[in-house]
This record gives sequence, structure tokens and C-alpha cells, in this order.
Amino acid sequence: MKLINLLLLFSLPLFSACESPTSTTQATSPSKPPTNAKAQAAINNIMTVYKSPTCQCCSRWITHLEANGFKVKAINVKDVSPYKQKAGLTPTLASCHTGFINGYVVEGHVPASDIKRMLKEKPDIKGLTVPAMPVGTPGMEMGDRKDPYDVISFDKNGKTKVYKSYR
Repeated sequence: MKLINLLLLFSLPLFSACESPTSTTQATSPSKPPTNAKAQAAINNIMTVYKSPTCQCCSRWITHLEANGFKVKAINVKDVSPYKQKAGLTPTLASCHTGFINGYVVEGHVPASDIKRMLKEKPDIKGLTVPAMPVGTPGMEMGDRKDPYDVISFDKNGKTKVYKSYR
């Protein structure tokens, strides 16, 4: 019986990109040096990301950010809902993890290039989101499959706008 439980425990993450958290441990993702000095100069602050401790796609997205010069503090939480509420996210804007950087919210699998653009241009928005979990977004890679998706900006009043489309 113990063997079956162990097998189930380790195989469940393979069948879903994100699943319910099982603990409230805190973890900080190790920072990797950026590939060039220009990338480091563009990112001066740390992004704090609240995520489930068992979510593999969240960890892959964080790796994507670090590879693009971001410093990330990943915090594993039992329930990400309070962070989504704090960010003012509606269910239609939500995804699996919620990040905060320089006063902005970054929800879901937003590409690093769009976050950098937001930080550089400093638009009057609350943040960016890629709702749900489209295949082919950073952290949701599945071979050559890439579903079309939009990065959506949202403001404090809930007004949304397409920030960038990926087709």
C-alpha cells in the first residue's frame, strides 16, 4: 500500500500542470545571472511570486523569468486566492500563480519580454495577465504545440485591453 501511495504521489504532477497545494513551505528560487549586462540593467527589483508548492508549470515560468534577467522570490502557499483578491483579479483574469513587481501585478504565464516592456513604459495599469493556462506560453511548453493567446492589461477599475497577441 505504501508503494502505491508513493507512486500516486509522484505521478500526479505529471498528469496536471497545476494541482492543489499540499503544504505551506516557503521557498526562494535561486537567482541565475542574466545572459547579458543589458538584461540585468533592465531589471532592478525582485518579483515576488505566490504559487502552489506542487505546481511544475509555475516553477518553469520562474525559470523563464530568471533566464531573462529577473530576480524572483517564489513563495509556496497553500491557497493563492488571497493574493489574487489582493491583486484585484477577477476569475476571468486568473491563472495559476500571482506575481508582484514595482507596484504591478503579473498573473499567469506572461512572457518576460512583456513584463520588461511594462516596467520600461510604466503604463497606468494595475498589471498584466495571461488568463487560464494556454499551451505554448512560458512554463506551459508542450513540444511544438503553441495555442494562440493574448496578454491582457487591466486597470484598477477592471477595464481590460489586449497588451500583446501571440498567434
